[in-house]
Amino acid sequence: MWSAEDVARASVRRQSEGLSVAQVAEAQRRERETRQQLDSPAVDRGPYDGDPEDLAEQWVARHTEWRRVAALMDAQDWPLYSPQRDVQGSTWARERDAQREGALARRAAWQTERQDARNELKAQVWLSADVSRWLRARSPPTPALSRSRSSPNSPTGSTWTPTAP
Repeated sequence: MWSAEDVARASVRRQSEGLSVAQVAEAQRRERETRQQLDSPAVDRGPYDGDPEDLAEQWVARHTEWRRVAALMDAQDWPLYSPQRDVQGSTWARERDAQREGALARRAAWQTERQDARNELKAQVWLSADVSRWLRARSPPTPALSRSRSSPNSPTGSTWTPTAP
């Protein structure tokens, strides 16, 4: 549901709150080193190893976001990063929150619909051929049944029409 950029923006926004310019630069350097490690020849990372392409995409997005935060702090001359002052980051966070709220509302509606479907009474009755024929013979005909009985290809050949109740 979330793109790598969305996840990176939210993660960096949380992690960078209150960091100084030097700490943001350090985080940016660590992200770059991690990206370089991902580019190195494959190393077995154990049974919980993710898809290398997905990991690379996530790390590129995180590095891009750290660079954006560092550039913003330099341009605005902020001694500490504050997510509330980051206009672009706040816009992305609001969009992500709205998207999450919409997804939660859709899921709640779907769960309610499923619960309503579970609460419905459903009965299936299996009858023997004799009982089924006996019931059909005594039940009022439906329009579809009357059309089939009045068709020339009908096995009984009867031509009767239903009457309105």
